[in-house]
Amino acid sequence: MVYSMFPFYFSFDMAIITGSCLWSLALYLAFASLREKVINGLERWFNFAEQYLYTSEEEFERTRKGRESQNAFLASLMSIIPFFIFGILTNYLVQISFGKSWDISMGILGAIACGVYALGRQDSQGREE
Repeated sequence: MVYSMFPFYFSFDMAIITGSCLWSLALYLAFASLREKVINGLERWFNFAEQYLYTSEEEFERTRKGRESQNAFLASLMSIIPFFIFGILTNYLVQISFGKSWDISMGILGAIACGVYALGRQDSQGREE
């Protein structure tokens, strides 16, 4: 697919984008403990950075609950970025290893396998508690 904006031409290969997104999903599901660490780290950093925006301690404490909820949401959204980067790299490695015709197929296979793994991990954690 080619997009043209007067002097520039952008070409996007949908197979690369699709394969990268599928691998990102697979990695996001497979590495739940890393995902939680990234989310918690981002949330702590957002809360720490936001302290300097307030000059009044009363105003800071009054809006704490709403800000912390917003920061948790933003941290959850931002945690996708490292997995997307590693998904692009994984898709690139699959293309080099198996050829360009396998990137979507392997991405689907990886996403399904990691989804089943995530469900099994949640089920086993629920039985321990």
